[in-house]
Amino acid sequence: MKAQTKTPLPDIYSRVTDKIVADLEQGVRPWVEPWKAGNAGARIPLPVRHNGVPYQGINILLLWAEQLDKGFQSKRWMTFKQAQALGANVRKGEHGALVVYANKITTSETDDKGDELEREIPFMKGYTVFNVDQIEHLPEQYCADPEPVETEPLKLVEHAEVFFANTGAVIRHGGNRAYYAPAQDIVQLPVPESFDTAESYAATKAHEITHWTSHKTRLDRQLGKRFGDDAYAAEELIAEMGAAFLCAQLGLTPEVRDDHAAYLDHWLKVLKADKKAVFTAASQAQKACNFLFSLQGEHEQQAA
Repeated sequence: MKAQTKTPLPDIYSRVTDKIVADLEQGVRPWVEPWKAGNAGARIPLPVRHNGVPYQGINILLLWAEQLDKGFQSKRWMTFKQAQALGANVRKGEHGALVVYANKITTSETDDKGDELEREIPFMKGYTVFNVDQIEHLPEQYCADPEPVETEPLKLVEHAEVFFANTGAVIRHGGNRAYYAPAQDIVQLPVPESFDTAESYAATKAHEITHWTSHKTRLDRQLGKRFGDDAYAAEELIAEMGAAFLCAQLGLTPEVRDDHAAYLDHWLKVLKADKKAVFTAASQAQKACNFLFSLQGEHEQQAA
């Protein structure tokens, strides 16, 4: 059994996109589905590497889908060699999951004038990881993930409300629609009492605040050049993924909104036409999530 699987770049894009397209064609949003398999109301953690560092972006979606499909209980993943280094082994017959690694290499070139120039070349490679449920003889600390801290739902949502307040986003209440208005740079939400649960209200706020990060004074998401006429649908895809990533970290169940069902056809069109689109969306969603968490640090520094 090989420790790693090196897959040609176009094939990685195709494999990942084809899997997500297949889910969307069944009406399944893979960034929300983990909460729907008997897990409603429970916290769904982010998948982590062997050392406990969380995965990001597209790898979250890939490993959530694999965990749900195979029924793994653990959130921890490692390579074949990492398991061997711990004196463990992958059980015979087990199949690993694809994750991807993206980075840039810097090369030096000489131009016509003899000047040396540096150029960055992006690259991506795929490799295989296994859930610890597939591995034998691991040290005990790797075999059981810590039990999530049991908290009262209202306390959990209160923590999320502090998080949202720390972003500095202007949030107004009224009416019966949830949306972000770029011109006014405000998040508009119905009053909390309009929602079935306080968690539903907070999850909807997570979606709209992900949109809020797109403003030109923040992440300045310019999707027109990348997605053309489908830029609006692409922004909704980014907001759905970003909200799911936020919910995983804040202990919330993401909201599956009926008013977003119409976007499924648009997303399928975009993803089928461009194998890199889902990587771009997941990357932008991760940037939005990271940006919102960076504001928490700024708030703490100002308080100090």
